[in-house]
Amino acid sequence: MVEGISAAAPEWTPVTHTTEGEVGIAYQLAGPSDGVPLLLVAGLGAQMLYWHDELCAMFLQRGFSVARFDNRDVGMSDHTVGRSPGRIRAVLQPKSVARYGLDEMAGDAIAVLDALGWHRAVVMGCSQGGAIAQVVASRWPARVCGLVSVMSTPSLRVGRGSLTALSSLVRRAPTSAVEAGEAHISLYRTIGSPGFAHDEEWLRAVGTQQFQRSDDAVGRLFQLAAMMSSSDRRGALATVDAPTLVIHGEADPVFRLRAGQATAESIPGSRFVSYPGMGHDLPRELWPAIVDEVATLAGLG
Repeated sequence: MVEGISAAAPEWTPVTHTTEGEVGIAYQLAGPSDGVPLLLVAGLGAQMLYWHDELCAMFLQRGFSVARFDNRDVGMSDHTVGRSPGRIRAVLQPKSVARYGLDEMAGDAIAVLDALGWHRAVVMGCSQGGAIAQVVASRWPARVCGLVSVMSTPSLRVGRGSLTALSSLVRRAPTSAVEAGEAHISLYRTIGSPGFAHDEEWLRAVGTQQFQRSDDAVGRLFQLAAMMSSSDRRGALATVDAPTLVIHGEADPVFRLRAGQATAESIPGSRFVSYPGMGHDLPRELWPAIVDEVATLAGLG
């Protein structure tokens, strides 16, 4: 147990659905009604379970109310019906196969805010979730009282990582819950933080649960096509006036450190924080520091 981290799990509400257009989005909430709203956005192929209960408990302890949700095409949210776009086409010809873009995925986040009755929130996203959070902040500025972009990029042309790391994100789909658990461990051995120990027991459990909640490998590819077809956001980010925190790992193999730096440079007045040894994940040992940074951004320091 890392000092300052409580093992007490949040009391999540049952998973509830809201809609954005015809797409159902699954979400859940924890925390008091008078807490500072914090919306957590997961990355490519990741479900709301990505946001560890203990990390969420730390946010609650600092005065936040926390909501997390499944992006479209993963978990208990609605999934796109249709033929698989294929891994190669999703990467090399994304515009020809994309069924939606980051704008639509950001609209899903707004739909969750609406369902919760949150007029404004701190929006925090990791990886593709960070890109979604960036779109929310630039397109719906009145809804965002703070932006936290973690291990993300403002453009796929900036800070692109190693072929090995990028290829691991579109790995072969597992065929069983057991295989899914082991594949999740293998993924984070490739992209995770080399400077910190990996919680393989938790990774196995989450990988297993994600398979049980949804074994739709095609949805991951539609999400990938949405990311790959996204445009450079640096111009739009220059208009963001919400307090902004950009966090990046100095050992991130998916989006290099330059990607985080470019995000921060694009947003006037943003704060940039990087951590040695951090890869493309959220190491448990860094949670206290990360929570402190987010709480300070929200005026809860």
